Amino acid sequence: MSEVRTTSVPMPQDNPERLDRYLVRVGLASSRRAARQMLEQRRVRVNGVTAVKSRMVGPKDCIEVEAASPARDIEPEAETPLEVLFADAAMLIVNKPGGVPCHPLRPGERGTVMNALVARYPETALAGDKPLEGGLVHRLDNGTSGALIVARTRTAFEELRRAIRTGRVRRRYLALVEGHPEAEMFLDAPVAHHPKSARRMVVAADEREAHKLGARRAISRVEPLRSGRRFSLVQVDPATGARHQIRVHLANAGFPILGDTLYGGPSTPDLEPGRFCLHLAEIELESPASGTVRVRAELPQDLKAIIERDKSTA
Repeated sequence: MSEVRTTSVPMPQDNPERLDRYLVRVGLASSRRAARQMLEQRRVRVNGVTAVKSRMVGPKDCIEVEAASPARDIEPEAETPLEVLFADAAMLIVNKPGGVPCHPLRPGERGTVMNALVARYPETALAGDKPLEGGLVHRLDNGTSGALIVARTRTAFEELRRAIRTGRVRRRYLALVEGHPEAEMFLDAPVAHHPKSARRMVVAADEREAHKLGARRAISRVEPLRSGRRFSLVQVDPATGARHQIRVHLANAGFPILGDTLYGGPSTPDLEPGRFCLHLAEIELESPASGTVRVRAELPQDLKAIIERDKSTA
């Protein structure tokens, strides 16, 4: 049975207040968007009657809020493997495998990181403001592997999201790219949704195109680490977090990621379908519970195997 939180409406005056605004003001919802979502899901009752967002409430009203059910939105899946890199009272950092989605797209869907998390840490299902994403603080593309931050409480979720937005979370990626970059690259190129493809992003050619497409500023520092016969291992430190930023930046610079066929990367039978050679290897941030946290996710075996086979014989 779902948890139900009940409260009377504390008001300094007798003036009525819209229900969605009230839910945010007293902390029953984290935002107006979250309040509207709760109401759309019919999880809020006023005096025992299911309410709508425009309902006005006053000092004599009794509000009941039913918590989202983890089983209804994210189905627990204990058999799905899960590597936990860090855990404290506020958050978890897990090692997402390449080719595995972060969260389900519809209730009942299985085989995602959040399915595995909810089975072991049920509180993560209720930590965020989107029922199908749970406490995910950020996301990785399906084909990307590596460190993934998940909040365990609503307070931690909000603090960690603010840290992401304000650039206080340092992320370092490793990528296998086609070609051989010879020197460090500083890529400062705005990124926008492709005008003809909802799946793709594109680098704006100039300020005029950036304005036309509504592009976001995107900055990536790329450092070559080693080269093989065909591919190079590079380290990428993004200073911003635009969608597909690293993938489109590297492709635009002439060094597409191995397996990332969406952006012109070469395909290879060495990778599972949907996987490409991008890995979030290091993450550093302030945990709301335990201060500075630095976590490293080791390069996965599929990428190591490709590097080994591609070693230069020169």
